[in-house]
Amino acid sequence: MKLTKIAQILGIEINQDKEITGMNTLKDAIENEITFFDNPKYLKQLPSTKAGVVILKEEFKEYLPKDTIGLFTDEPYLKMAMLTKHFVKPLIRDGKNPEIDETAQIEPNVMIGKNTKIGKNVLIMSGVVVGCDVEIGDNSVIYPNVTIYNDTKIGCNVKIHSGAVIGSDGFGYAHTKTGEHIKIYHLGYVELEDDVEIGANTTIDRGAFGKTIIKKGAKIDNLVQIGHNCEVGEYSILVSQSGLAGSTKLGRNVVMGGQAATSGHLEIAPFTQIAARGGVTKTIKQAGIYGGFPLYPQKTWLKLQAKISKLLKS
Repeated sequence: MKLTKIAQILGIEINQDKEITGMNTLKDAIENEITFFDNPKYLKQLPSTKAGVVILKEEFKEYLPKDTIGLFTDEPYLKMAMLTKHFVKPLIRDGKNPEIDETAQIEPNVMIGKNTKIGKNVLIMSGVVVGCDVEIGDNSVIYPNVTIYNDTKIGCNVKIHSGAVIGSDGFGYAHTKTGEHIKIYHLGYVELEDDVEIGANTTIDRGAFGKTIIKKGAKIDNLVQIGHNCEVGEYSILVSQSGLAGSTKLGRNVVMGGQAATSGHLEIAPFTQIAARGGVTKTIKQAGIYGGFPLYPQKTWLKLQAKISKLLKS
């Protein structure tokens, strides 16, 4: 899309033009892509962005790289949300029929979209829907009634249990000054690396831009929610009813107990354990065992509960 057309859609004046091929994050965008900047937390990324165009407030104009064009507005996040609608790929796509290895076993009542590739010894059971431009690696098993959205990448030896949904839109909306909710169309995808197992009725949202990734050997229980652009580290374990808000990054071998949850845009150090119902609201830099809400080292949390119990009895 031409930049002048984008500016027209967003109601922003611009006297330059450029062909824009897509949207991306501030960090990952390239010269023919457009991005946005609204959160000062990411100000360090602005001077080094490779994006051709950035939607931002005029007060940050001085941080723009010399060759990057600025679209100035007092509502960058809202304008970004409005623009995603115009870059979303079609849900139903043209292209080649699926490439299915002769050793794969596909049961009746399975739907597979265009341009999809199914590897060796894959088993896809009845009622599964596989979207367009999906890749499923060798020896993977997809149990009944799983839904795999467009563009998902699945490695080898992966197991996805019944009712799981992989690649649905994240829960993302921008809000107008008068209270309307403007949908952010999620343009990214989900990647499951080798040896991952996904439990029944678990949901994994696609990236807003870029990807949500579940790394090698991670094991995810039933009824787990993973938000857009999350990264689950190698061999991590997420127990039933736990949840990750968008852009959470778990290091290797993190364990989250039942109903534990995180706020978004934070990191958890490798080999950390979060006890059941623990609430993580800040980045954890030091591995350990944590619990409660607000989060404490687990031993401290248990001592605190014991003292509260004594006070109530006195």
